[in-house]
Amino acid sequence: MTIKRIIPCLDVLNGKVVKGIRFKGMKDLGDPVEIAKAYVEAGADELVFLDINATVEGRDILIDLVRKTAEQVSIPFGVGGGIRSMQDIRNVLNAGADKISMCTAAFRNPKLIEESAAEFGSERIVLAIDAKKREDGKGWNVMINGGNTDTGMDAVKWAQEAQRLGAGEILLTSVDRDGTKDGYDVELTKTVARNTDIKVTASGGAGSMEHFYEILTEGEADAALAASLFHFGIIDIGELKNFLKSKGVCVREKK
Repeated sequence: MTIKRIIPCLDVLNGKVVKGIRFKGMKDLGDPVEIAKAYVEAGADELVFLDINATVEGRDILIDLVRKTAEQVSIPFGVGGGIRSMQDIRNVLNAGADKISMCTAAFRNPKLIEESAAEFGSERIVLAIDAKKREDGKGWNVMINGGNTDTGMDAVKWAQEAQRLGAGEILLTSVDRDGTKDGYDVELTKTVARNTDIKVTASGGAGSMEHFYEILTEGEADAALAASLFHFGIIDIGELKNFLKSKGVCVREKK
């Protein structure tokens, strides 16, 4: 039975963890290094660190902060935001990250997926897809530039292309659900999961333990990522895992 993963996300802006709604109205929540340490103690399976404004501002990711965070965590640690080149990927992995995720740069230069997977291994290359439902309700488009630009590209087709190029995992965020606590987009996640053969991590919209159960079962996600629920102490990771286990979901025990 596949072990399902619970992943807190650290959205970082100006060196601080922040959280907003639908990528807007960010609130400062504190030091990412200290928050990362707390999540390791809480029993998180992985951590994701997203430098959310690096791409929009056209700057490099905060490597020193990545290094300091990596030094404090003993679980897989993924980093995204501002990664635009092979050298950026090398720098982030050399700073201690286990995985990198790319969104805008990979869309603009798909060859970056292929080259990085060949050099570092598919298991370390994650394609981040920010998906927004089309106005006609028929499918989802890929959004880039921090969710601000609609590419017109079908999200499912892009996920399939990324798999072909060598990505080992999809980090799939529903722009419509992000920060709303209305629940993950089960339809979106299930559609991508059923049309690809790589792991899919669902993101955007968690508001209750039941939402995690839904996305990991009906949504067929391999992992569920959340931010504000964990950051504000609304849901405890240990209690969440106990709930999921009681419902028959296979989760990793806290070490």
